[in-house]
Amino acid sequence: MSGAEEQMQQLRSKATELLLREEWRDSIQLYSELIDLCQSQISNTHQHSDPDHLSKLHKSLCVAFSNRAEARSKLQHFTQALNDCDQALQIEATHFKTLICKGKILLCLNRYFNALDCFKAALFDPQGNGNLDIVNGYLEKCKKLEFQSRTGSFDLSDWVLNGFRGKPLELAEYIGPVKVNRSEFSGRGLFATKNIDAGTLVLVTKAIAIERGILGGQDSAENAQLVMWKNFIDKVKEAVTRCQRTQLLIDMLSTGENEAGLEVPDMSIFRPEIEENRCSNDQKLDMDKILSILDVNSLVEEAVSAKVLGKNSDFYGVGLWILVSFINHSCNPNARRLHVGDYVIVHASRDVKAGEEITFMYFDALSPLEKRVEMSLSWGFNCRCSRCKFEEAVCSKQELREIEIGLEKGVDVGGAVYRLEEGMKRWAVRGKGKGYLRASFWAAYAEVYGSDRSMKRWGRRIPAMETVVDSVVEVMGSDERLLKVVVEGLKKSGGVVEFERAMKLGRGFYGKVIKKQALRTLLEIGINDKGY
Repeated sequence: MSGAEEQMQQLRSKATELLLREEWRDSIQLYSELIDLCQSQISNTHQHSDPDHLSKLHKSLCVAFSNRAEARSKLQHFTQALNDCDQALQIEATHFKTLICKGKILLCLNRYFNALDCFKAALFDPQGNGNLDIVNGYLEKCKKLEFQSRTGSFDLSDWVLNGFRGKPLELAEYIGPVKVNRSEFSGRGLFATKNIDAGTLVLVTKAIAIERGILGGQDSAENAQLVMWKNFIDKVKEAVTRCQRTQLLIDMLSTGENEAGLEVPDMSIFRPEIEENRCSNDQKLDMDKILSILDVNSLVEEAVSAKVLGKNSDFYGVGLWILVSFINHSCNPNARRLHVGDYVIVHASRDVKAGEEITFMYFDALSPLEKRVEMSLSWGFNCRCSRCKFEEAVCSKQELREIEIGLEKGVDVGGAVYRLEEGMKRWAVRGKGKGYLRASFWAAYAEVYGSDRSMKRWGRRIPAMETVVDSVVEVMGSDERLLKVVVEGLKKSGGVVEFERAMKLGRGFYGKVIKKQALRTLLEIGINDKGY
């Protein structure tokens, strides 16, 4: 054995040992040395002089590239890992281990169709004969995720019915009928490209980075949040450093300045099929800019427009989801989000028309105008949505202000609701206007409908609960507080119509990803002797 061959054998043995011990960085270093040595030996070996030796060198080089790809993928250095896979496959096009490694990387990058090709090719390698179950498992997973990504057909029902137990859900990235465009609210926004029914998926996306923790009392909670924020920033920095595409996506988000001058990105940039070589890594990492971007675009999981499902509901979480960051605030929102693991699932909370902007409420919009103005200013903007403009005109009326002051002082809520309804008749408030004002005073309506005493006195003089709820949902979408009142009414004296109303609201709140039986479980609606 020559000195070079002995050196290669030692490098191969030590690198493999490090790989098995999961010491990824050290194994990468040794595999890099082995690759350099292999390539040097190949260039110095004449093809006709020793073809067997040359074949062995190529085989060693293929395995070295494959193993370095595996180590790099464990560190989530996916671009470099894919390059290694391609180098190995140039030597041996059906190398089983490399095809499996590349397929798994492409799965992590949500490139399901490309991953499917890798796993299909692995079936033809003789080395795969003893691993057919593993390959078929990956094939089935790919097919499922590719179908979800293409059709938006997601179903969380079994997970819900199982009490959120079991393995964390693996969901595909999905972009529905939406695009980024200029917004009348602020800078850019996300817009529907076709009509979307309430409960229908808008998008499903995984966090670039997320940090969670348990908050204690006020002082400890503030300290915990500061630590979490620092950890979150570090995770984002790491994600940007290791992936050019992530850096490109984060870099296009708003810093809160020069909103009008920001470029409107094409939707293709957000689709996982984009090749890494289309992403420039020439830009230097600007941490000041990234901090500004995170300050403007990061989301907390437990928010007024969100619902956390599963074990993470016990934690405080903050994360960054790129496309979700384009969704602006409105006091008559049309979308909600579910947090499932590290994924955000955005759905329409009411019917949305083509061309309409997709919006969340950033703060509690079931509040009077004056409080909403205070909250919007604390968020750093002045809301100019259609509801705020309407209420600015109506709320100049002295009587409306007197109703609000009376409720703050503890007057009879039934009387306040009756006075508001009579006032809307005199002011000729119709259609959505009624929904806007009822939403502003929803706390009073909910108190009346939840009190047998108040309903006994005022029930015949104010609109039925169903009428008020429907008018609020039309302008606000489904909300947990509206849902609670409807479900409580159903439990008291419900029939088929009331049951269907509760289920419709439930779909608007949780989305169509949760089917009927699972939705009943979440709403705590039992099956009565009539079968509903």
